Amino acid sequence: MRTTTITRRSLLGAAAALPLWDPARAQAPAQGGTLRVGMTLAAIPLSNGCPDQGGEGQRFMGITLYNFLVEWDLTQADRPSGLKPGLATAWQVDPANPKRWWFEIRQGVRFHDGKTLTAEDVAFSFDRAFRRDAPWFDSRANAQVQLRMPTLADWGAEGPDRFWLETIYPDSTVPYGTVYIGITHKGAWEAAGRSWDAYLNRPVGTGPWKLESFAIRERAVLVRNADHWEAARIPRCERLVLLPLPDANTRVAALRSGQVDFIEAPPPDALASLRAAGFQTVVNEYPHNWTWHFSMLEGSPWRDVRVRKAANLAIDRAGMKAMLGGTMLEGAGIVTPDSPWYGTPSFKLDYAPDKARALLAEAGFGPRNPLRTKVAISAGGSGQMQPLAMNEVVQQNLKDVGIEVDFEVVEWNSLLVTRREGAAKSAQRGVAAINVSYGAGDPFSGFMRIMKADMAAPVGGNWGNLNDPVLEPMFKAAYEAMDPAEQDRILARIHTRVVDEALFLFVAHDLNPRAMSRRVRGFVQARNWSQDLTPISLS
Repeated sequence: MRTTTITRRSLLGAAAALPLWDPARAQAPAQGGTLRVGMTLAAIPLSNGCPDQGGEGQRFMGITLYNFLVEWDLTQADRPSGLKPGLATAWQVDPANPKRWWFEIRQGVRFHDGKTLTAEDVAFSFDRAFRRDAPWFDSRANAQVQLRMPTLADWGAEGPDRFWLETIYPDSTVPYGTVYIGITHKGAWEAAGRSWDAYLNRPVGTGPWKLESFAIRERAVLVRNADHWEAARIPRCERLVLLPLPDANTRVAALRSGQVDFIEAPPPDALASLRAAGFQTVVNEYPHNWTWHFSMLEGSPWRDVRVRKAANLAIDRAGMKAMLGGTMLEGAGIVTPDSPWYGTPSFKLDYAPDKARALLAEAGFGPRNPLRTKVAISAGGSGQMQPLAMNEVVQQNLKDVGIEVDFEVVEWNSLLVTRREGAAKSAQRGVAAINVSYGAGDPFSGFMRIMKADMAAPVGGNWGNLNDPVLEPMFKAAYEAMDPAEQDRILARIHTRVVDEALFLFVAHDLNPRAMSRRVRGFVQARNWSQDLTPISLS
């Protein structure tokens, strides 16, 4: 960990704006070959069914090796991803008990080791992630998924084909939480010597890939599961090699030299030259926001709404977009204006530095008395886009209006630990905000997880300890709303207040750039944090 002040420098050249993904690029699949992927991560994510390292961990070591009760439909590029049946063929709230959900378990599914799936395996998988007194409890799995289903109270199997779970209060977001709990079975843990450490090298799921080898700092090699229960997701490639390449320029060099076929988050200044050299580059919208999450604890400067609004008015989002070669949308809130949850906020996220200075003056800050603060950021990571370059711009924009920022720069996984620990612990190091990108693909992830009072860290993802008496009853109503249209209306009111109170520093919505060899065929860039690699073939 180090504390550093980053200065503006000329990093990125202008690049032509990229077209959105064209489904016509998908070619007829051919089987065979090895797909090599350069990730933004510094290490291979955990293979235990509840991977670490955020959305990228789920993308590469979650949905590859495992299936989930409910899953994202990743087959469409032209609309936000919806839910689809996974290992559960159906789910519903108990009519007699709004806190209980029932899941009908898919029959005939086999694990990688040949065992047939039952509801008891689902119960075991939830035990390992949530039941602290279970002999098979996995603390590392719990660290990743506790924030995803914090209302979970109890669960179990009723016969071989039915699984139930209960929450502490009615929770309409339960199906979304289950997309993070990979299903394994007790026999697989026992075969690994009843050790979750040993299990990492011999994981057993039901997913479209099987793990062949795993070296956490070097690579993971996955092989096709030709017997996968979902025929449409049997991989076209024989092998999948995952390589941790946290430096963006290193990823580009690996792609150019033919060491990899597919890279995450190429730097914007490389996109035009990659296209000129015959490589494919794609972007697409997805439910993403790149923010600073403010501390609302006593003593934090961000408790003052004038300061929060001033910071938001100081950001030159159009300039940021140009710097990133058009690979972002200008930050408009937690969600984008075309979302049914956007609402009608009156506070406009314009670039207005003079208004920002006036608000800071009202709050008692000026040229002789600048506001000084510290923000924890990462050098890379899942959904973080180009965090060093982007934070340099934010830092300079804020300095121009009278806010001086120092950065605590840490590795991505360390920043996620900071987020889970909460603002109180960060305050001991002088940190009053963190730069963590968030997903907003479902009501819980986008709103309740990061803002509801009883989700304050370490219980949930409310890092800054926000406790807004206006929002709290709306959160309760959104939880209880089982009708999607009613829930949309409630979320629109919530989001209106979130923007009007400037509860975050809203900077960008990522367009998720990727670059691929001309040999890659069949990839559909879904509007989701997860992406399905099984349709990819190599010419």
